[in-house]
Amino acid sequence: MTPVRLVIVAMVLTALVAGAAMYYLQVYAFYEEVGAEAAGGVQLTRADTGTPEAVAFDNFRAIDANSSPIRFRACFDTPLSQDDLRKSYTIAEAAEPLTGPGWFDCYDAREIGAALESGAALPIMGVKNIEYGIDRLVAVMPDGRGYAWHQINRCGEVVFDGEPVPDDCPAPPEDD
Repeated sequence: MTPVRLVIVAMVLTALVAGAAMYYLQVYAFYEEVGAEAAGGVQLTRADTGTPEAVAFDNFRAIDANSSPIRFRACFDTPLSQDDLRKSYTIAEAAEPLTGPGWFDCYDAREIGAALESGAALPIMGVKNIEYGIDRLVAVMPDGRGYAWHQINRCGEVVFDGEPVPDDCPAPPEDD
């Protein structure tokens, strides 16, 4: 094999290994399954007080990653009806489920998004500012299947872009 071909083969192999490593790191490496207790269970923000409260749930599955505050995804079932939820909890504005890794098969952002868009799923504020600039949103289907994810809120978008904190937003935490 000529030196030029050897260099080309080495470059192609390096690119393949690097691509496979990046894929693995994005889809598998940083995620870990978390239990209901570690995830804080399922909490919804009350419409009357603005504070989150725990609600009944079963079959909880969740994943999270320390590498990003918006990698949280969860699936659960709740016995609460959409009518009961609508009466008691804060309806979320601009709920847009973020995609998750394909291997976390109970959570399908496209299905959830389509259900939210059609009005079949009820979007509820889970916990506002669960971490500065990040909200936990929840969507509940008519059959009681529920989904949760983290989404950057309006204050977070502004501050994370390096802009000054708007007057109606809480001050960001001090860097240590």
